[in-house]
Amino acid sequence: MAEELSFQGPADRLPPQNIEAEEAILGGIMLDPEAISRICDRLIPEAFYISAHKDIYQAALRLLSQSLPTDLLSVTSWLADHNLLERIGGRNKLATLVDRTVSAVNIDALALLVMDKYLRRQLIKAGNEIVHLGYETEKELPIVLDQAEQKVFQLSNQTITNNTEHNSTINIAAYEELDSDNPIYPTGLHELDNLMLGFEDGTLTIVGGRPSMGKSFISLFLAFQMILLHDLPVAIFSLEMTKKQLEYRLWSLISVTSAYKHLDLIPLKSDRIRRHRSGNQPLEIWEFTSIAKIVGIASELPLYMNDSRGITVSGIASECRQIKAKEGKLGLVVVDYLQMMAEDSGGNRSYELGDVARGLYKMAGDLNVPVLALSQISRGVESRQNKRPMMSDLSQSGILEMVADNIILAYRDEYYNPDTTEQGILELIMAKSRHGDTGTATVFFDKSYGIIQNLR
Repeated sequence: MAEELSFQGPADRLPPQNIEAEEAILGGIMLDPEAISRICDRLIPEAFYISAHKDIYQAALRLLSQSLPTDLLSVTSWLADHNLLERIGGRNKLATLVDRTVSAVNIDALALLVMDKYLRRQLIKAGNEIVHLGYETEKELPIVLDQAEQKVFQLSNQTITNNTEHNSTINIAAYEELDSDNPIYPTGLHELDNLMLGFEDGTLTIVGGRPSMGKSFISLFLAFQMILLHDLPVAIFSLEMTKKQLEYRLWSLISVTSAYKHLDLIPLKSDRIRRHRSGNQPLEIWEFTSIAKIVGIASELPLYMNDSRGITVSGIASECRQIKAKEGKLGLVVVDYLQMMAEDSGGNRSYELGDVARGLYKMAGDLNVPVLALSQISRGVESRQNKRPMMSDLSQSGILEMVADNIILAYRDEYYNPDTTEQGILELIMAKSRHGDTGTATVFFDKSYGIIQNLR
């Protein structure tokens, strides 16, 4: 016998709402000139169940954005000027709201109550949408699950809002961000920071280079800098190296980092553990002692690693949502590397890579995190006399040039010219910087330890 499924809710039940609380909030706003500033950051117009209440609250917000009072006369005048007064019930409606309100002392609690009812309504809506997703059998299951997860995640973080906003709202938010705890985070590499300033939430940065240029070392170093300088959690998704291989490189980096100089760590080359494991060069007791200290440091870092070779953009987004929910913030997401994520289905490779790039760009915006993705460079560079890469050398470069906020191309002259005077020099060529400057940042790079340092 087939399983019986019922998705029908009680037909006689109203959606969650609290009309009295909505009226008390609006009355309090018109009664107390300071009331709206206490709730404007946590109560959105869409939370009001009655459309007239939403219009009145929106009018108060517009007055606030212009530094005007939100008393009865001002709100009435604004609604009349915008031909909304009759729609909300006229002057009598506003006067009644004020007459029924004693004070605004409880307006904070009332705002939370109205938001609670709103989110419950959104949960019902999301649940119905998830039910319909379940019936969309033409979509692959991982995509359906990711879309369902996004809906619940947005609710749990209270981010369900109408993304189209009046400029007055955007203007206030942009000004308040000047003093917020949501800055741009410098990398600590001075010349690079002068060009791109640092990592900013919602942006996609691509690091491109030929094999052996040090892309993976660069990404690990920058990830470590976000932890070390800003105490931010970081997630690394490696489709090329295993988690343990990344861990060994991290140990090497820690061993020569000046922040841990007081621990008298023994410098540990990036291939040292592999030589030990192969039996070629077993670790000495004194090395084990130093490694034990390094392991203690590494275990306390807010660093997450994933080495699933077949992970998709939706899979990365799902993992990042869970990390962000646990940590509260995510300072950087590293993806190594783009071409490994593009499905080789025999179709147009450019389209497949474009889907990955667009997906990561969208994920950066949806989760409000900076994403650093690595990319291969076309082998056409090898046939040129000047082998410094250009933006057009990126594999399937068109879509990458379009979606990336920043494009950094790595070049080491010593790789092509062993006798060069530029030994240990890494050029980070800023080929694109949407909100900064283009140019070249020159740094010192020691591949033996994966450490990158300012030249001055």
